[in-house]
Amino acid sequence: MTLTTLRRKYRAVRPVLTERSRRVWAASEAMALGHGGIGVVERATGISRSTISRGIRELALGDTLEPARTRRPGGGRPRAEIKDATLAADLNGLVEPTTSGDPDAPLRWTSKSVRRLATELQALGHDVSYRLVGTLLHEAGYSLQANRKTREGTAHPDRDAQFHYVNDQVQRFQRQHRPTISVDTKKKELVGAFKNAGREWRPAGSPEAVRVHDFVIPAQGKAIPYGIYDLARNEGWVSIGIDHDTAGFAVHAIRRWWRVMGRAAYPDTRALLITADAGGSNGSRVRLWKWALQQFATRTGLAITVCHFPPGTSKWNKIEHRLFSHIAMNWRGKPLVDLATIVSLIGATTTDAGLRVRSELDTGTYPNGVIITDEQLAQIRLVPHAFHGDWNYTIRPRARHL
Repeated sequence: MTLTTLRRKYRAVRPVLTERSRRVWAASEAMALGHGGIGVVERATGISRSTISRGIRELALGDTLEPARTRRPGGGRPRAEIKDATLAADLNGLVEPTTSGDPDAPLRWTSKSVRRLATELQALGHDVSYRLVGTLLHEAGYSLQANRKTREGTAHPDRDAQFHYVNDQVQRFQRQHRPTISVDTKKKELVGAFKNAGREWRPAGSPEAVRVHDFVIPAQGKAIPYGIYDLARNEGWVSIGIDHDTAGFAVHAIRRWWRVMGRAAYPDTRALLITADAGGSNGSRVRLWKWALQQFATRTGLAITVCHFPPGTSKWNKIEHRLFSHIAMNWRGKPLVDLATIVSLIGATTTDAGLRVRSELDTGTYPNGVIITDEQLAQIRLVPHAFHGDWNYTIRPRARHL
């Protein structure tokens, strides 16, 4: 059989051959040619000698592979992240500060190109190509850059720089084994037999009856969940308020977290980092927020560093998609009939990653309109950071008079 004839045969059957059947076909042709057949088939088809030899061994020993398999279990090149155990973690560390998109959704994107990421990973000692980086990003739920939504407000010119700064501060505190928490107020919830979005399993044809109209029941009011999420320990605390969402309420929730969970987890620390939104009860311009944190710092002896996210970026606060989203999934389809139910459902929230949550009802009163005077503001031991001191600052404890 000439090379031309064999080449013509291979071209005719190649479109319908799988990796396995191509190997077996090449082996059968080489065996039919006899001595030197492997070399002839290699020159005619371009199939390597090792592949043809492997096919011959399979035919000689009997093909024991399952019909649906192409290779034996464990065959093929091992995945890059298996050979390089730190690759995925280092890639995540490079894109985390610049991740965009709604964190509650499975789709995210990063402003860094795959070529730039590949270069940065190579500088860290990883043997990667930009194509591999693209594959890993896709598997992690990332997509190509899309237009940025701006309905929450125009983007601040220092937006990305502040994200990097917050990320650097969190990493610095965690390297020193100091507590780093993300705080925010979850959406207020009506208390009563109101419809709650989502579905739950019930006997067929017997949905739970709820009210037709969503009007506040004066005797039951609204629940105000204020959350604290420990970034390092994957633990959450939620205080359920029933009065007003003020800075006093927010700091009281942080104090309760420290007494019940934080102090035991970090017995030797003298510092705490809080990441928070720029607005709301824990806003960067709220005087009562800083005044209440000063009282907390003085009482505990903690130096409290606060880093606010830029205006219009509340969705990027870690607590939103590491705690609040899981609470919402846990109580979907369940009417929040009373405060005890809300506390119980929040406390029962868990994830496969090991999230633990504690919840507590706060029956305290927190009136609106509390004025912090200029004299009181001057007493706060607030040290602005060199970068955006309006967003980043440390409040040091004052000497306590006995």
